[in-house]
Amino acid sequence: MINSINGLAEFSKYATKSVSSVEKNRNATFESMFQAAVNMINETNQYTNAAEEAEMAYALGLTDNTHDLQIAQQKANISLQYTVAIRNQVIEAYKEIMNLQF
Repeated sequence: MINSINGLAEFSKYATKSVSSVEKNRNATFESMFQAAVNMINETNQYTNAAEEAEMAYALGLTDNTHDLQIAQQKANISLQYTVAIRNQVIEAYKEIMNLQF
């Protein structure tokens, strides 16, 4: 019987390795999702800045092309709407997870 317990000790080493690899995969997944969110926010910020620059250029008379101004504003608007929609979905998922009872 003691020999069988020693045999189980060998399996516990594998279980520890698999738990640590699962934890690393979770960390990598979270890190990639977090990086994607940061990139999306940075991209939204860039579109907003470009729209503001186009508005200033149009207001100062440096350009008279309303087409480019409208495109820049629309890109900024759509990007912001998308970012807010993603944020709302993340908050909704977080609330749903917090309401789970184990």
